Amino acid sequence: MENLRRVVNKIAYTAPLSRNLSKLSPLQCSLLPLLFLSSSFYTIVLSLRNFLYRHRLFHQHRLPVPVISVGNITWGGNGKTPMVEFMALWLANSGISPLILSRGYAGGDEAKMLQRRLVGRSAKIGMGANRAATAAHFFERYGYMDPGPATFLKRLCVDQTMGSHLDADKIGVVILDDGMQHRSLWRDLEIVMVNGLMPWGNCHLLPLGPLREPLTALRRADVVIVHHADLVHEQNLKDVELMMREIKESLPIFFTKMAPSHFLEMGNIDSKMPSRSVCDKVVLCVSAIDVFLEILGNFGKFLYICYFLVQMTFNGLGALYVDRLDFSDHHLFQAKDVEVIRMRLGELQDKFGLKPVVAVTEKDYDRDPEILKNLDPFPVLILCSNLQFITRDGCSEDGFKKLVKQILEVKF
Repeated sequence: MENLRRVVNKIAYTAPLSRNLSKLSPLQCSLLPLLFLSSSFYTIVLSLRNFLYRHRLFHQHRLPVPVISVGNITWGGNGKTPMVEFMALWLANSGISPLILSRGYAGGDEAKMLQRRLVGRSAKIGMGANRAATAAHFFERYGYMDPGPATFLKRLCVDQTMGSHLDADKIGVVILDDGMQHRSLWRDLEIVMVNGLMPWGNCHLLPLGPLREPLTALRRADVVIVHHADLVHEQNLKDVELMMREIKESLPIFFTKMAPSHFLEMGNIDSKMPSRSVCDKVVLCVSAIDVFLEILGNFGKFLYICYFLVQMTFNGLGALYVDRLDFSDHHLFQAKDVEVIRMRLGELQDKFGLKPVVAVTEKDYDRDPEILKNLDPFPVLILCSNLQFITRDGCSEDGFKKLVKQILEVKF
C-alpha cells in the first residue's frame, strides 16, 4: 500500500501530465487509464453534489453559533491543523470558547495533537463523521453563548485576553477542521489553505490528481492562506496569487509559515526541551507527512531536506549530521517500519560512533506513540512548530484578524 501511494503521488504531481508521460515508470503508465476513469466518475458525482447544494436541493444544517471552516482543495500538507490551532487559541484568548469538529481521520492524530496543545484552554474537541450530531451533543452539555453581534464580535479583539470570563465554558463558535467539502453544515467563514510549495499538482481531480475539487471551488472561499510561503520563490508566489485572482478577483490572500518552537521527549511528554537539544548530534528525521519527496523530482528532494533543516533549526544549532526516512501522509507505523528505522540508526551509529537521535513530528507521534517506544535505546525527540503569519504586501496577522471580524459582522 505504501508503494502504491508513492506511485499515485508521483502521477498526481507530474505537471503537466500530458507532456511528461516519458518521466513515468511503466507501472505508473499502466495505472493511468484506471485513474483517469475513476477521476472522471468522481468529477461527475462531485458536480452533481455541488449542483444540489448550490440550488439548495441538499439541506445545510445551521448551528446556533458562528461556524468557521478551515479546509483545502488538495490532499495533504496544507497547514489545516496548525491553522485550526491558531484560530482556537485566538478565540479562547478573546473569551470565546471554540468547539473544534473533526472527523478523527487516521486515528485522530490531529485531534490528539490539538488536545495536548490546547490543554488548559476553554477550547473543546469533538470527533465524529456526523458533525451536526457531535455539535448538538456539546451544546447540550456545555450550552452556547448569545451569538448576537454585540456579544460575540465585541469579544473578538486582536489584542485582548478575556479567557477568564464567567461564561467562557459556553461554546461561542464552531471550527470545522477539514470542513470545505463537508457542505452539510452551513459556515459563516470559509478559510482555504493552499500549500505554496505544490499548490495544484497536475490540476486533475482525485485520484488522477491531488484536487479534491476543481479550482473554481475557490469562489466559495472568504479567505485563502498560502502556507509554507517562506520556502517558495517570490515569482512562484506571484503566480499562485495570479491564478487564484483569475478565479475570484476580490479574494483576500495571506501567507504563513511553520516556525519551530521546542522539542518534546518520548517518555517525558510534558517536559519541553529547547531547540538546541540537537546540537552536535547525529539526527534521523522520520516523517509520515511526506508531501514533498517523490513529487518534485531532484529539486523537490533538495527542497525537502532544506525544509527539515529550517523546521528543526539545524543550521543555527550545528547538528553533526542529518539523515531522513520518509513515509506517506498519515502512514501508520508497523513493526517492519520500526526495523527499517532501527537498521538505519545502526548504520549511522557505526558510521559516526555516536548514538543517533530520532526526530519525528507531533502528528507522527500522536498517530501511535506506543510503537515508537520500540526504538529504545535510541532517544526520540518530537518537534513542535507553530503557525506564523508572514507580513507581505500589506497583509499581516493583525490584518487577517480584522478581516475575520469584518466578515463575521456581515455574515452572521
